[in-house]
Amino acid sequence: MSRVSLSKRKLDEDEARDPARVRASALRLLARREHSSLELQGKLAARGYASDAIGPVLAALEDKKLLSDARFVEEFVAARVRRGSGPMKIREELRGRGVASELVDQAVAAHRGAWGAMAEEARRKRFGAGRPKDMQERARQARFLQQRGFSMEDIRKALKGDVED
Repeated sequence: MSRVSLSKRKLDEDEARDPARVRASALRLLARREHSSLELQGKLAARGYASDAIGPVLAALEDKKLLSDARFVEEFVAARVRRGSGPMKIREELRGRGVASELVDQAVAAHRGAWGAMAEEARRKRFGAGRPKDMQERARQARFLQQRGFSMEDIRKALKGDVED
């Protein structure tokens, strides 16, 4: 039986409650990238594993430091920063993934002084080095940066060129 057909078939009761199967599936997911606890729980449940079998496995993975919300947040924020996302968008995405707000606040605060420069870099990458010539262009660039999740203060600085490096 091929790998694809194995993942598509419905798990029987014993398979759905087997901690070894749940752990193996969780480790396969974690091998690809970090996941938050809630995100991994949802993926395992979607694969048909019983919730009473998922909880203890996730707790054991956390005890062995194989699953860490803090590590997930760190990696997630770094990836979104590279992509040009702002702090408000990053916060909202992490909130949707069930991460504790303390972890989110710490990770976003770690980049506190750099958000203005990141907004400027995103603006420059999209629109070039020149500043907006009229209000219509200024509004367009501001909307772009707002959609990226930057604060109005950072947007104002990026549009004026008042960003400290």
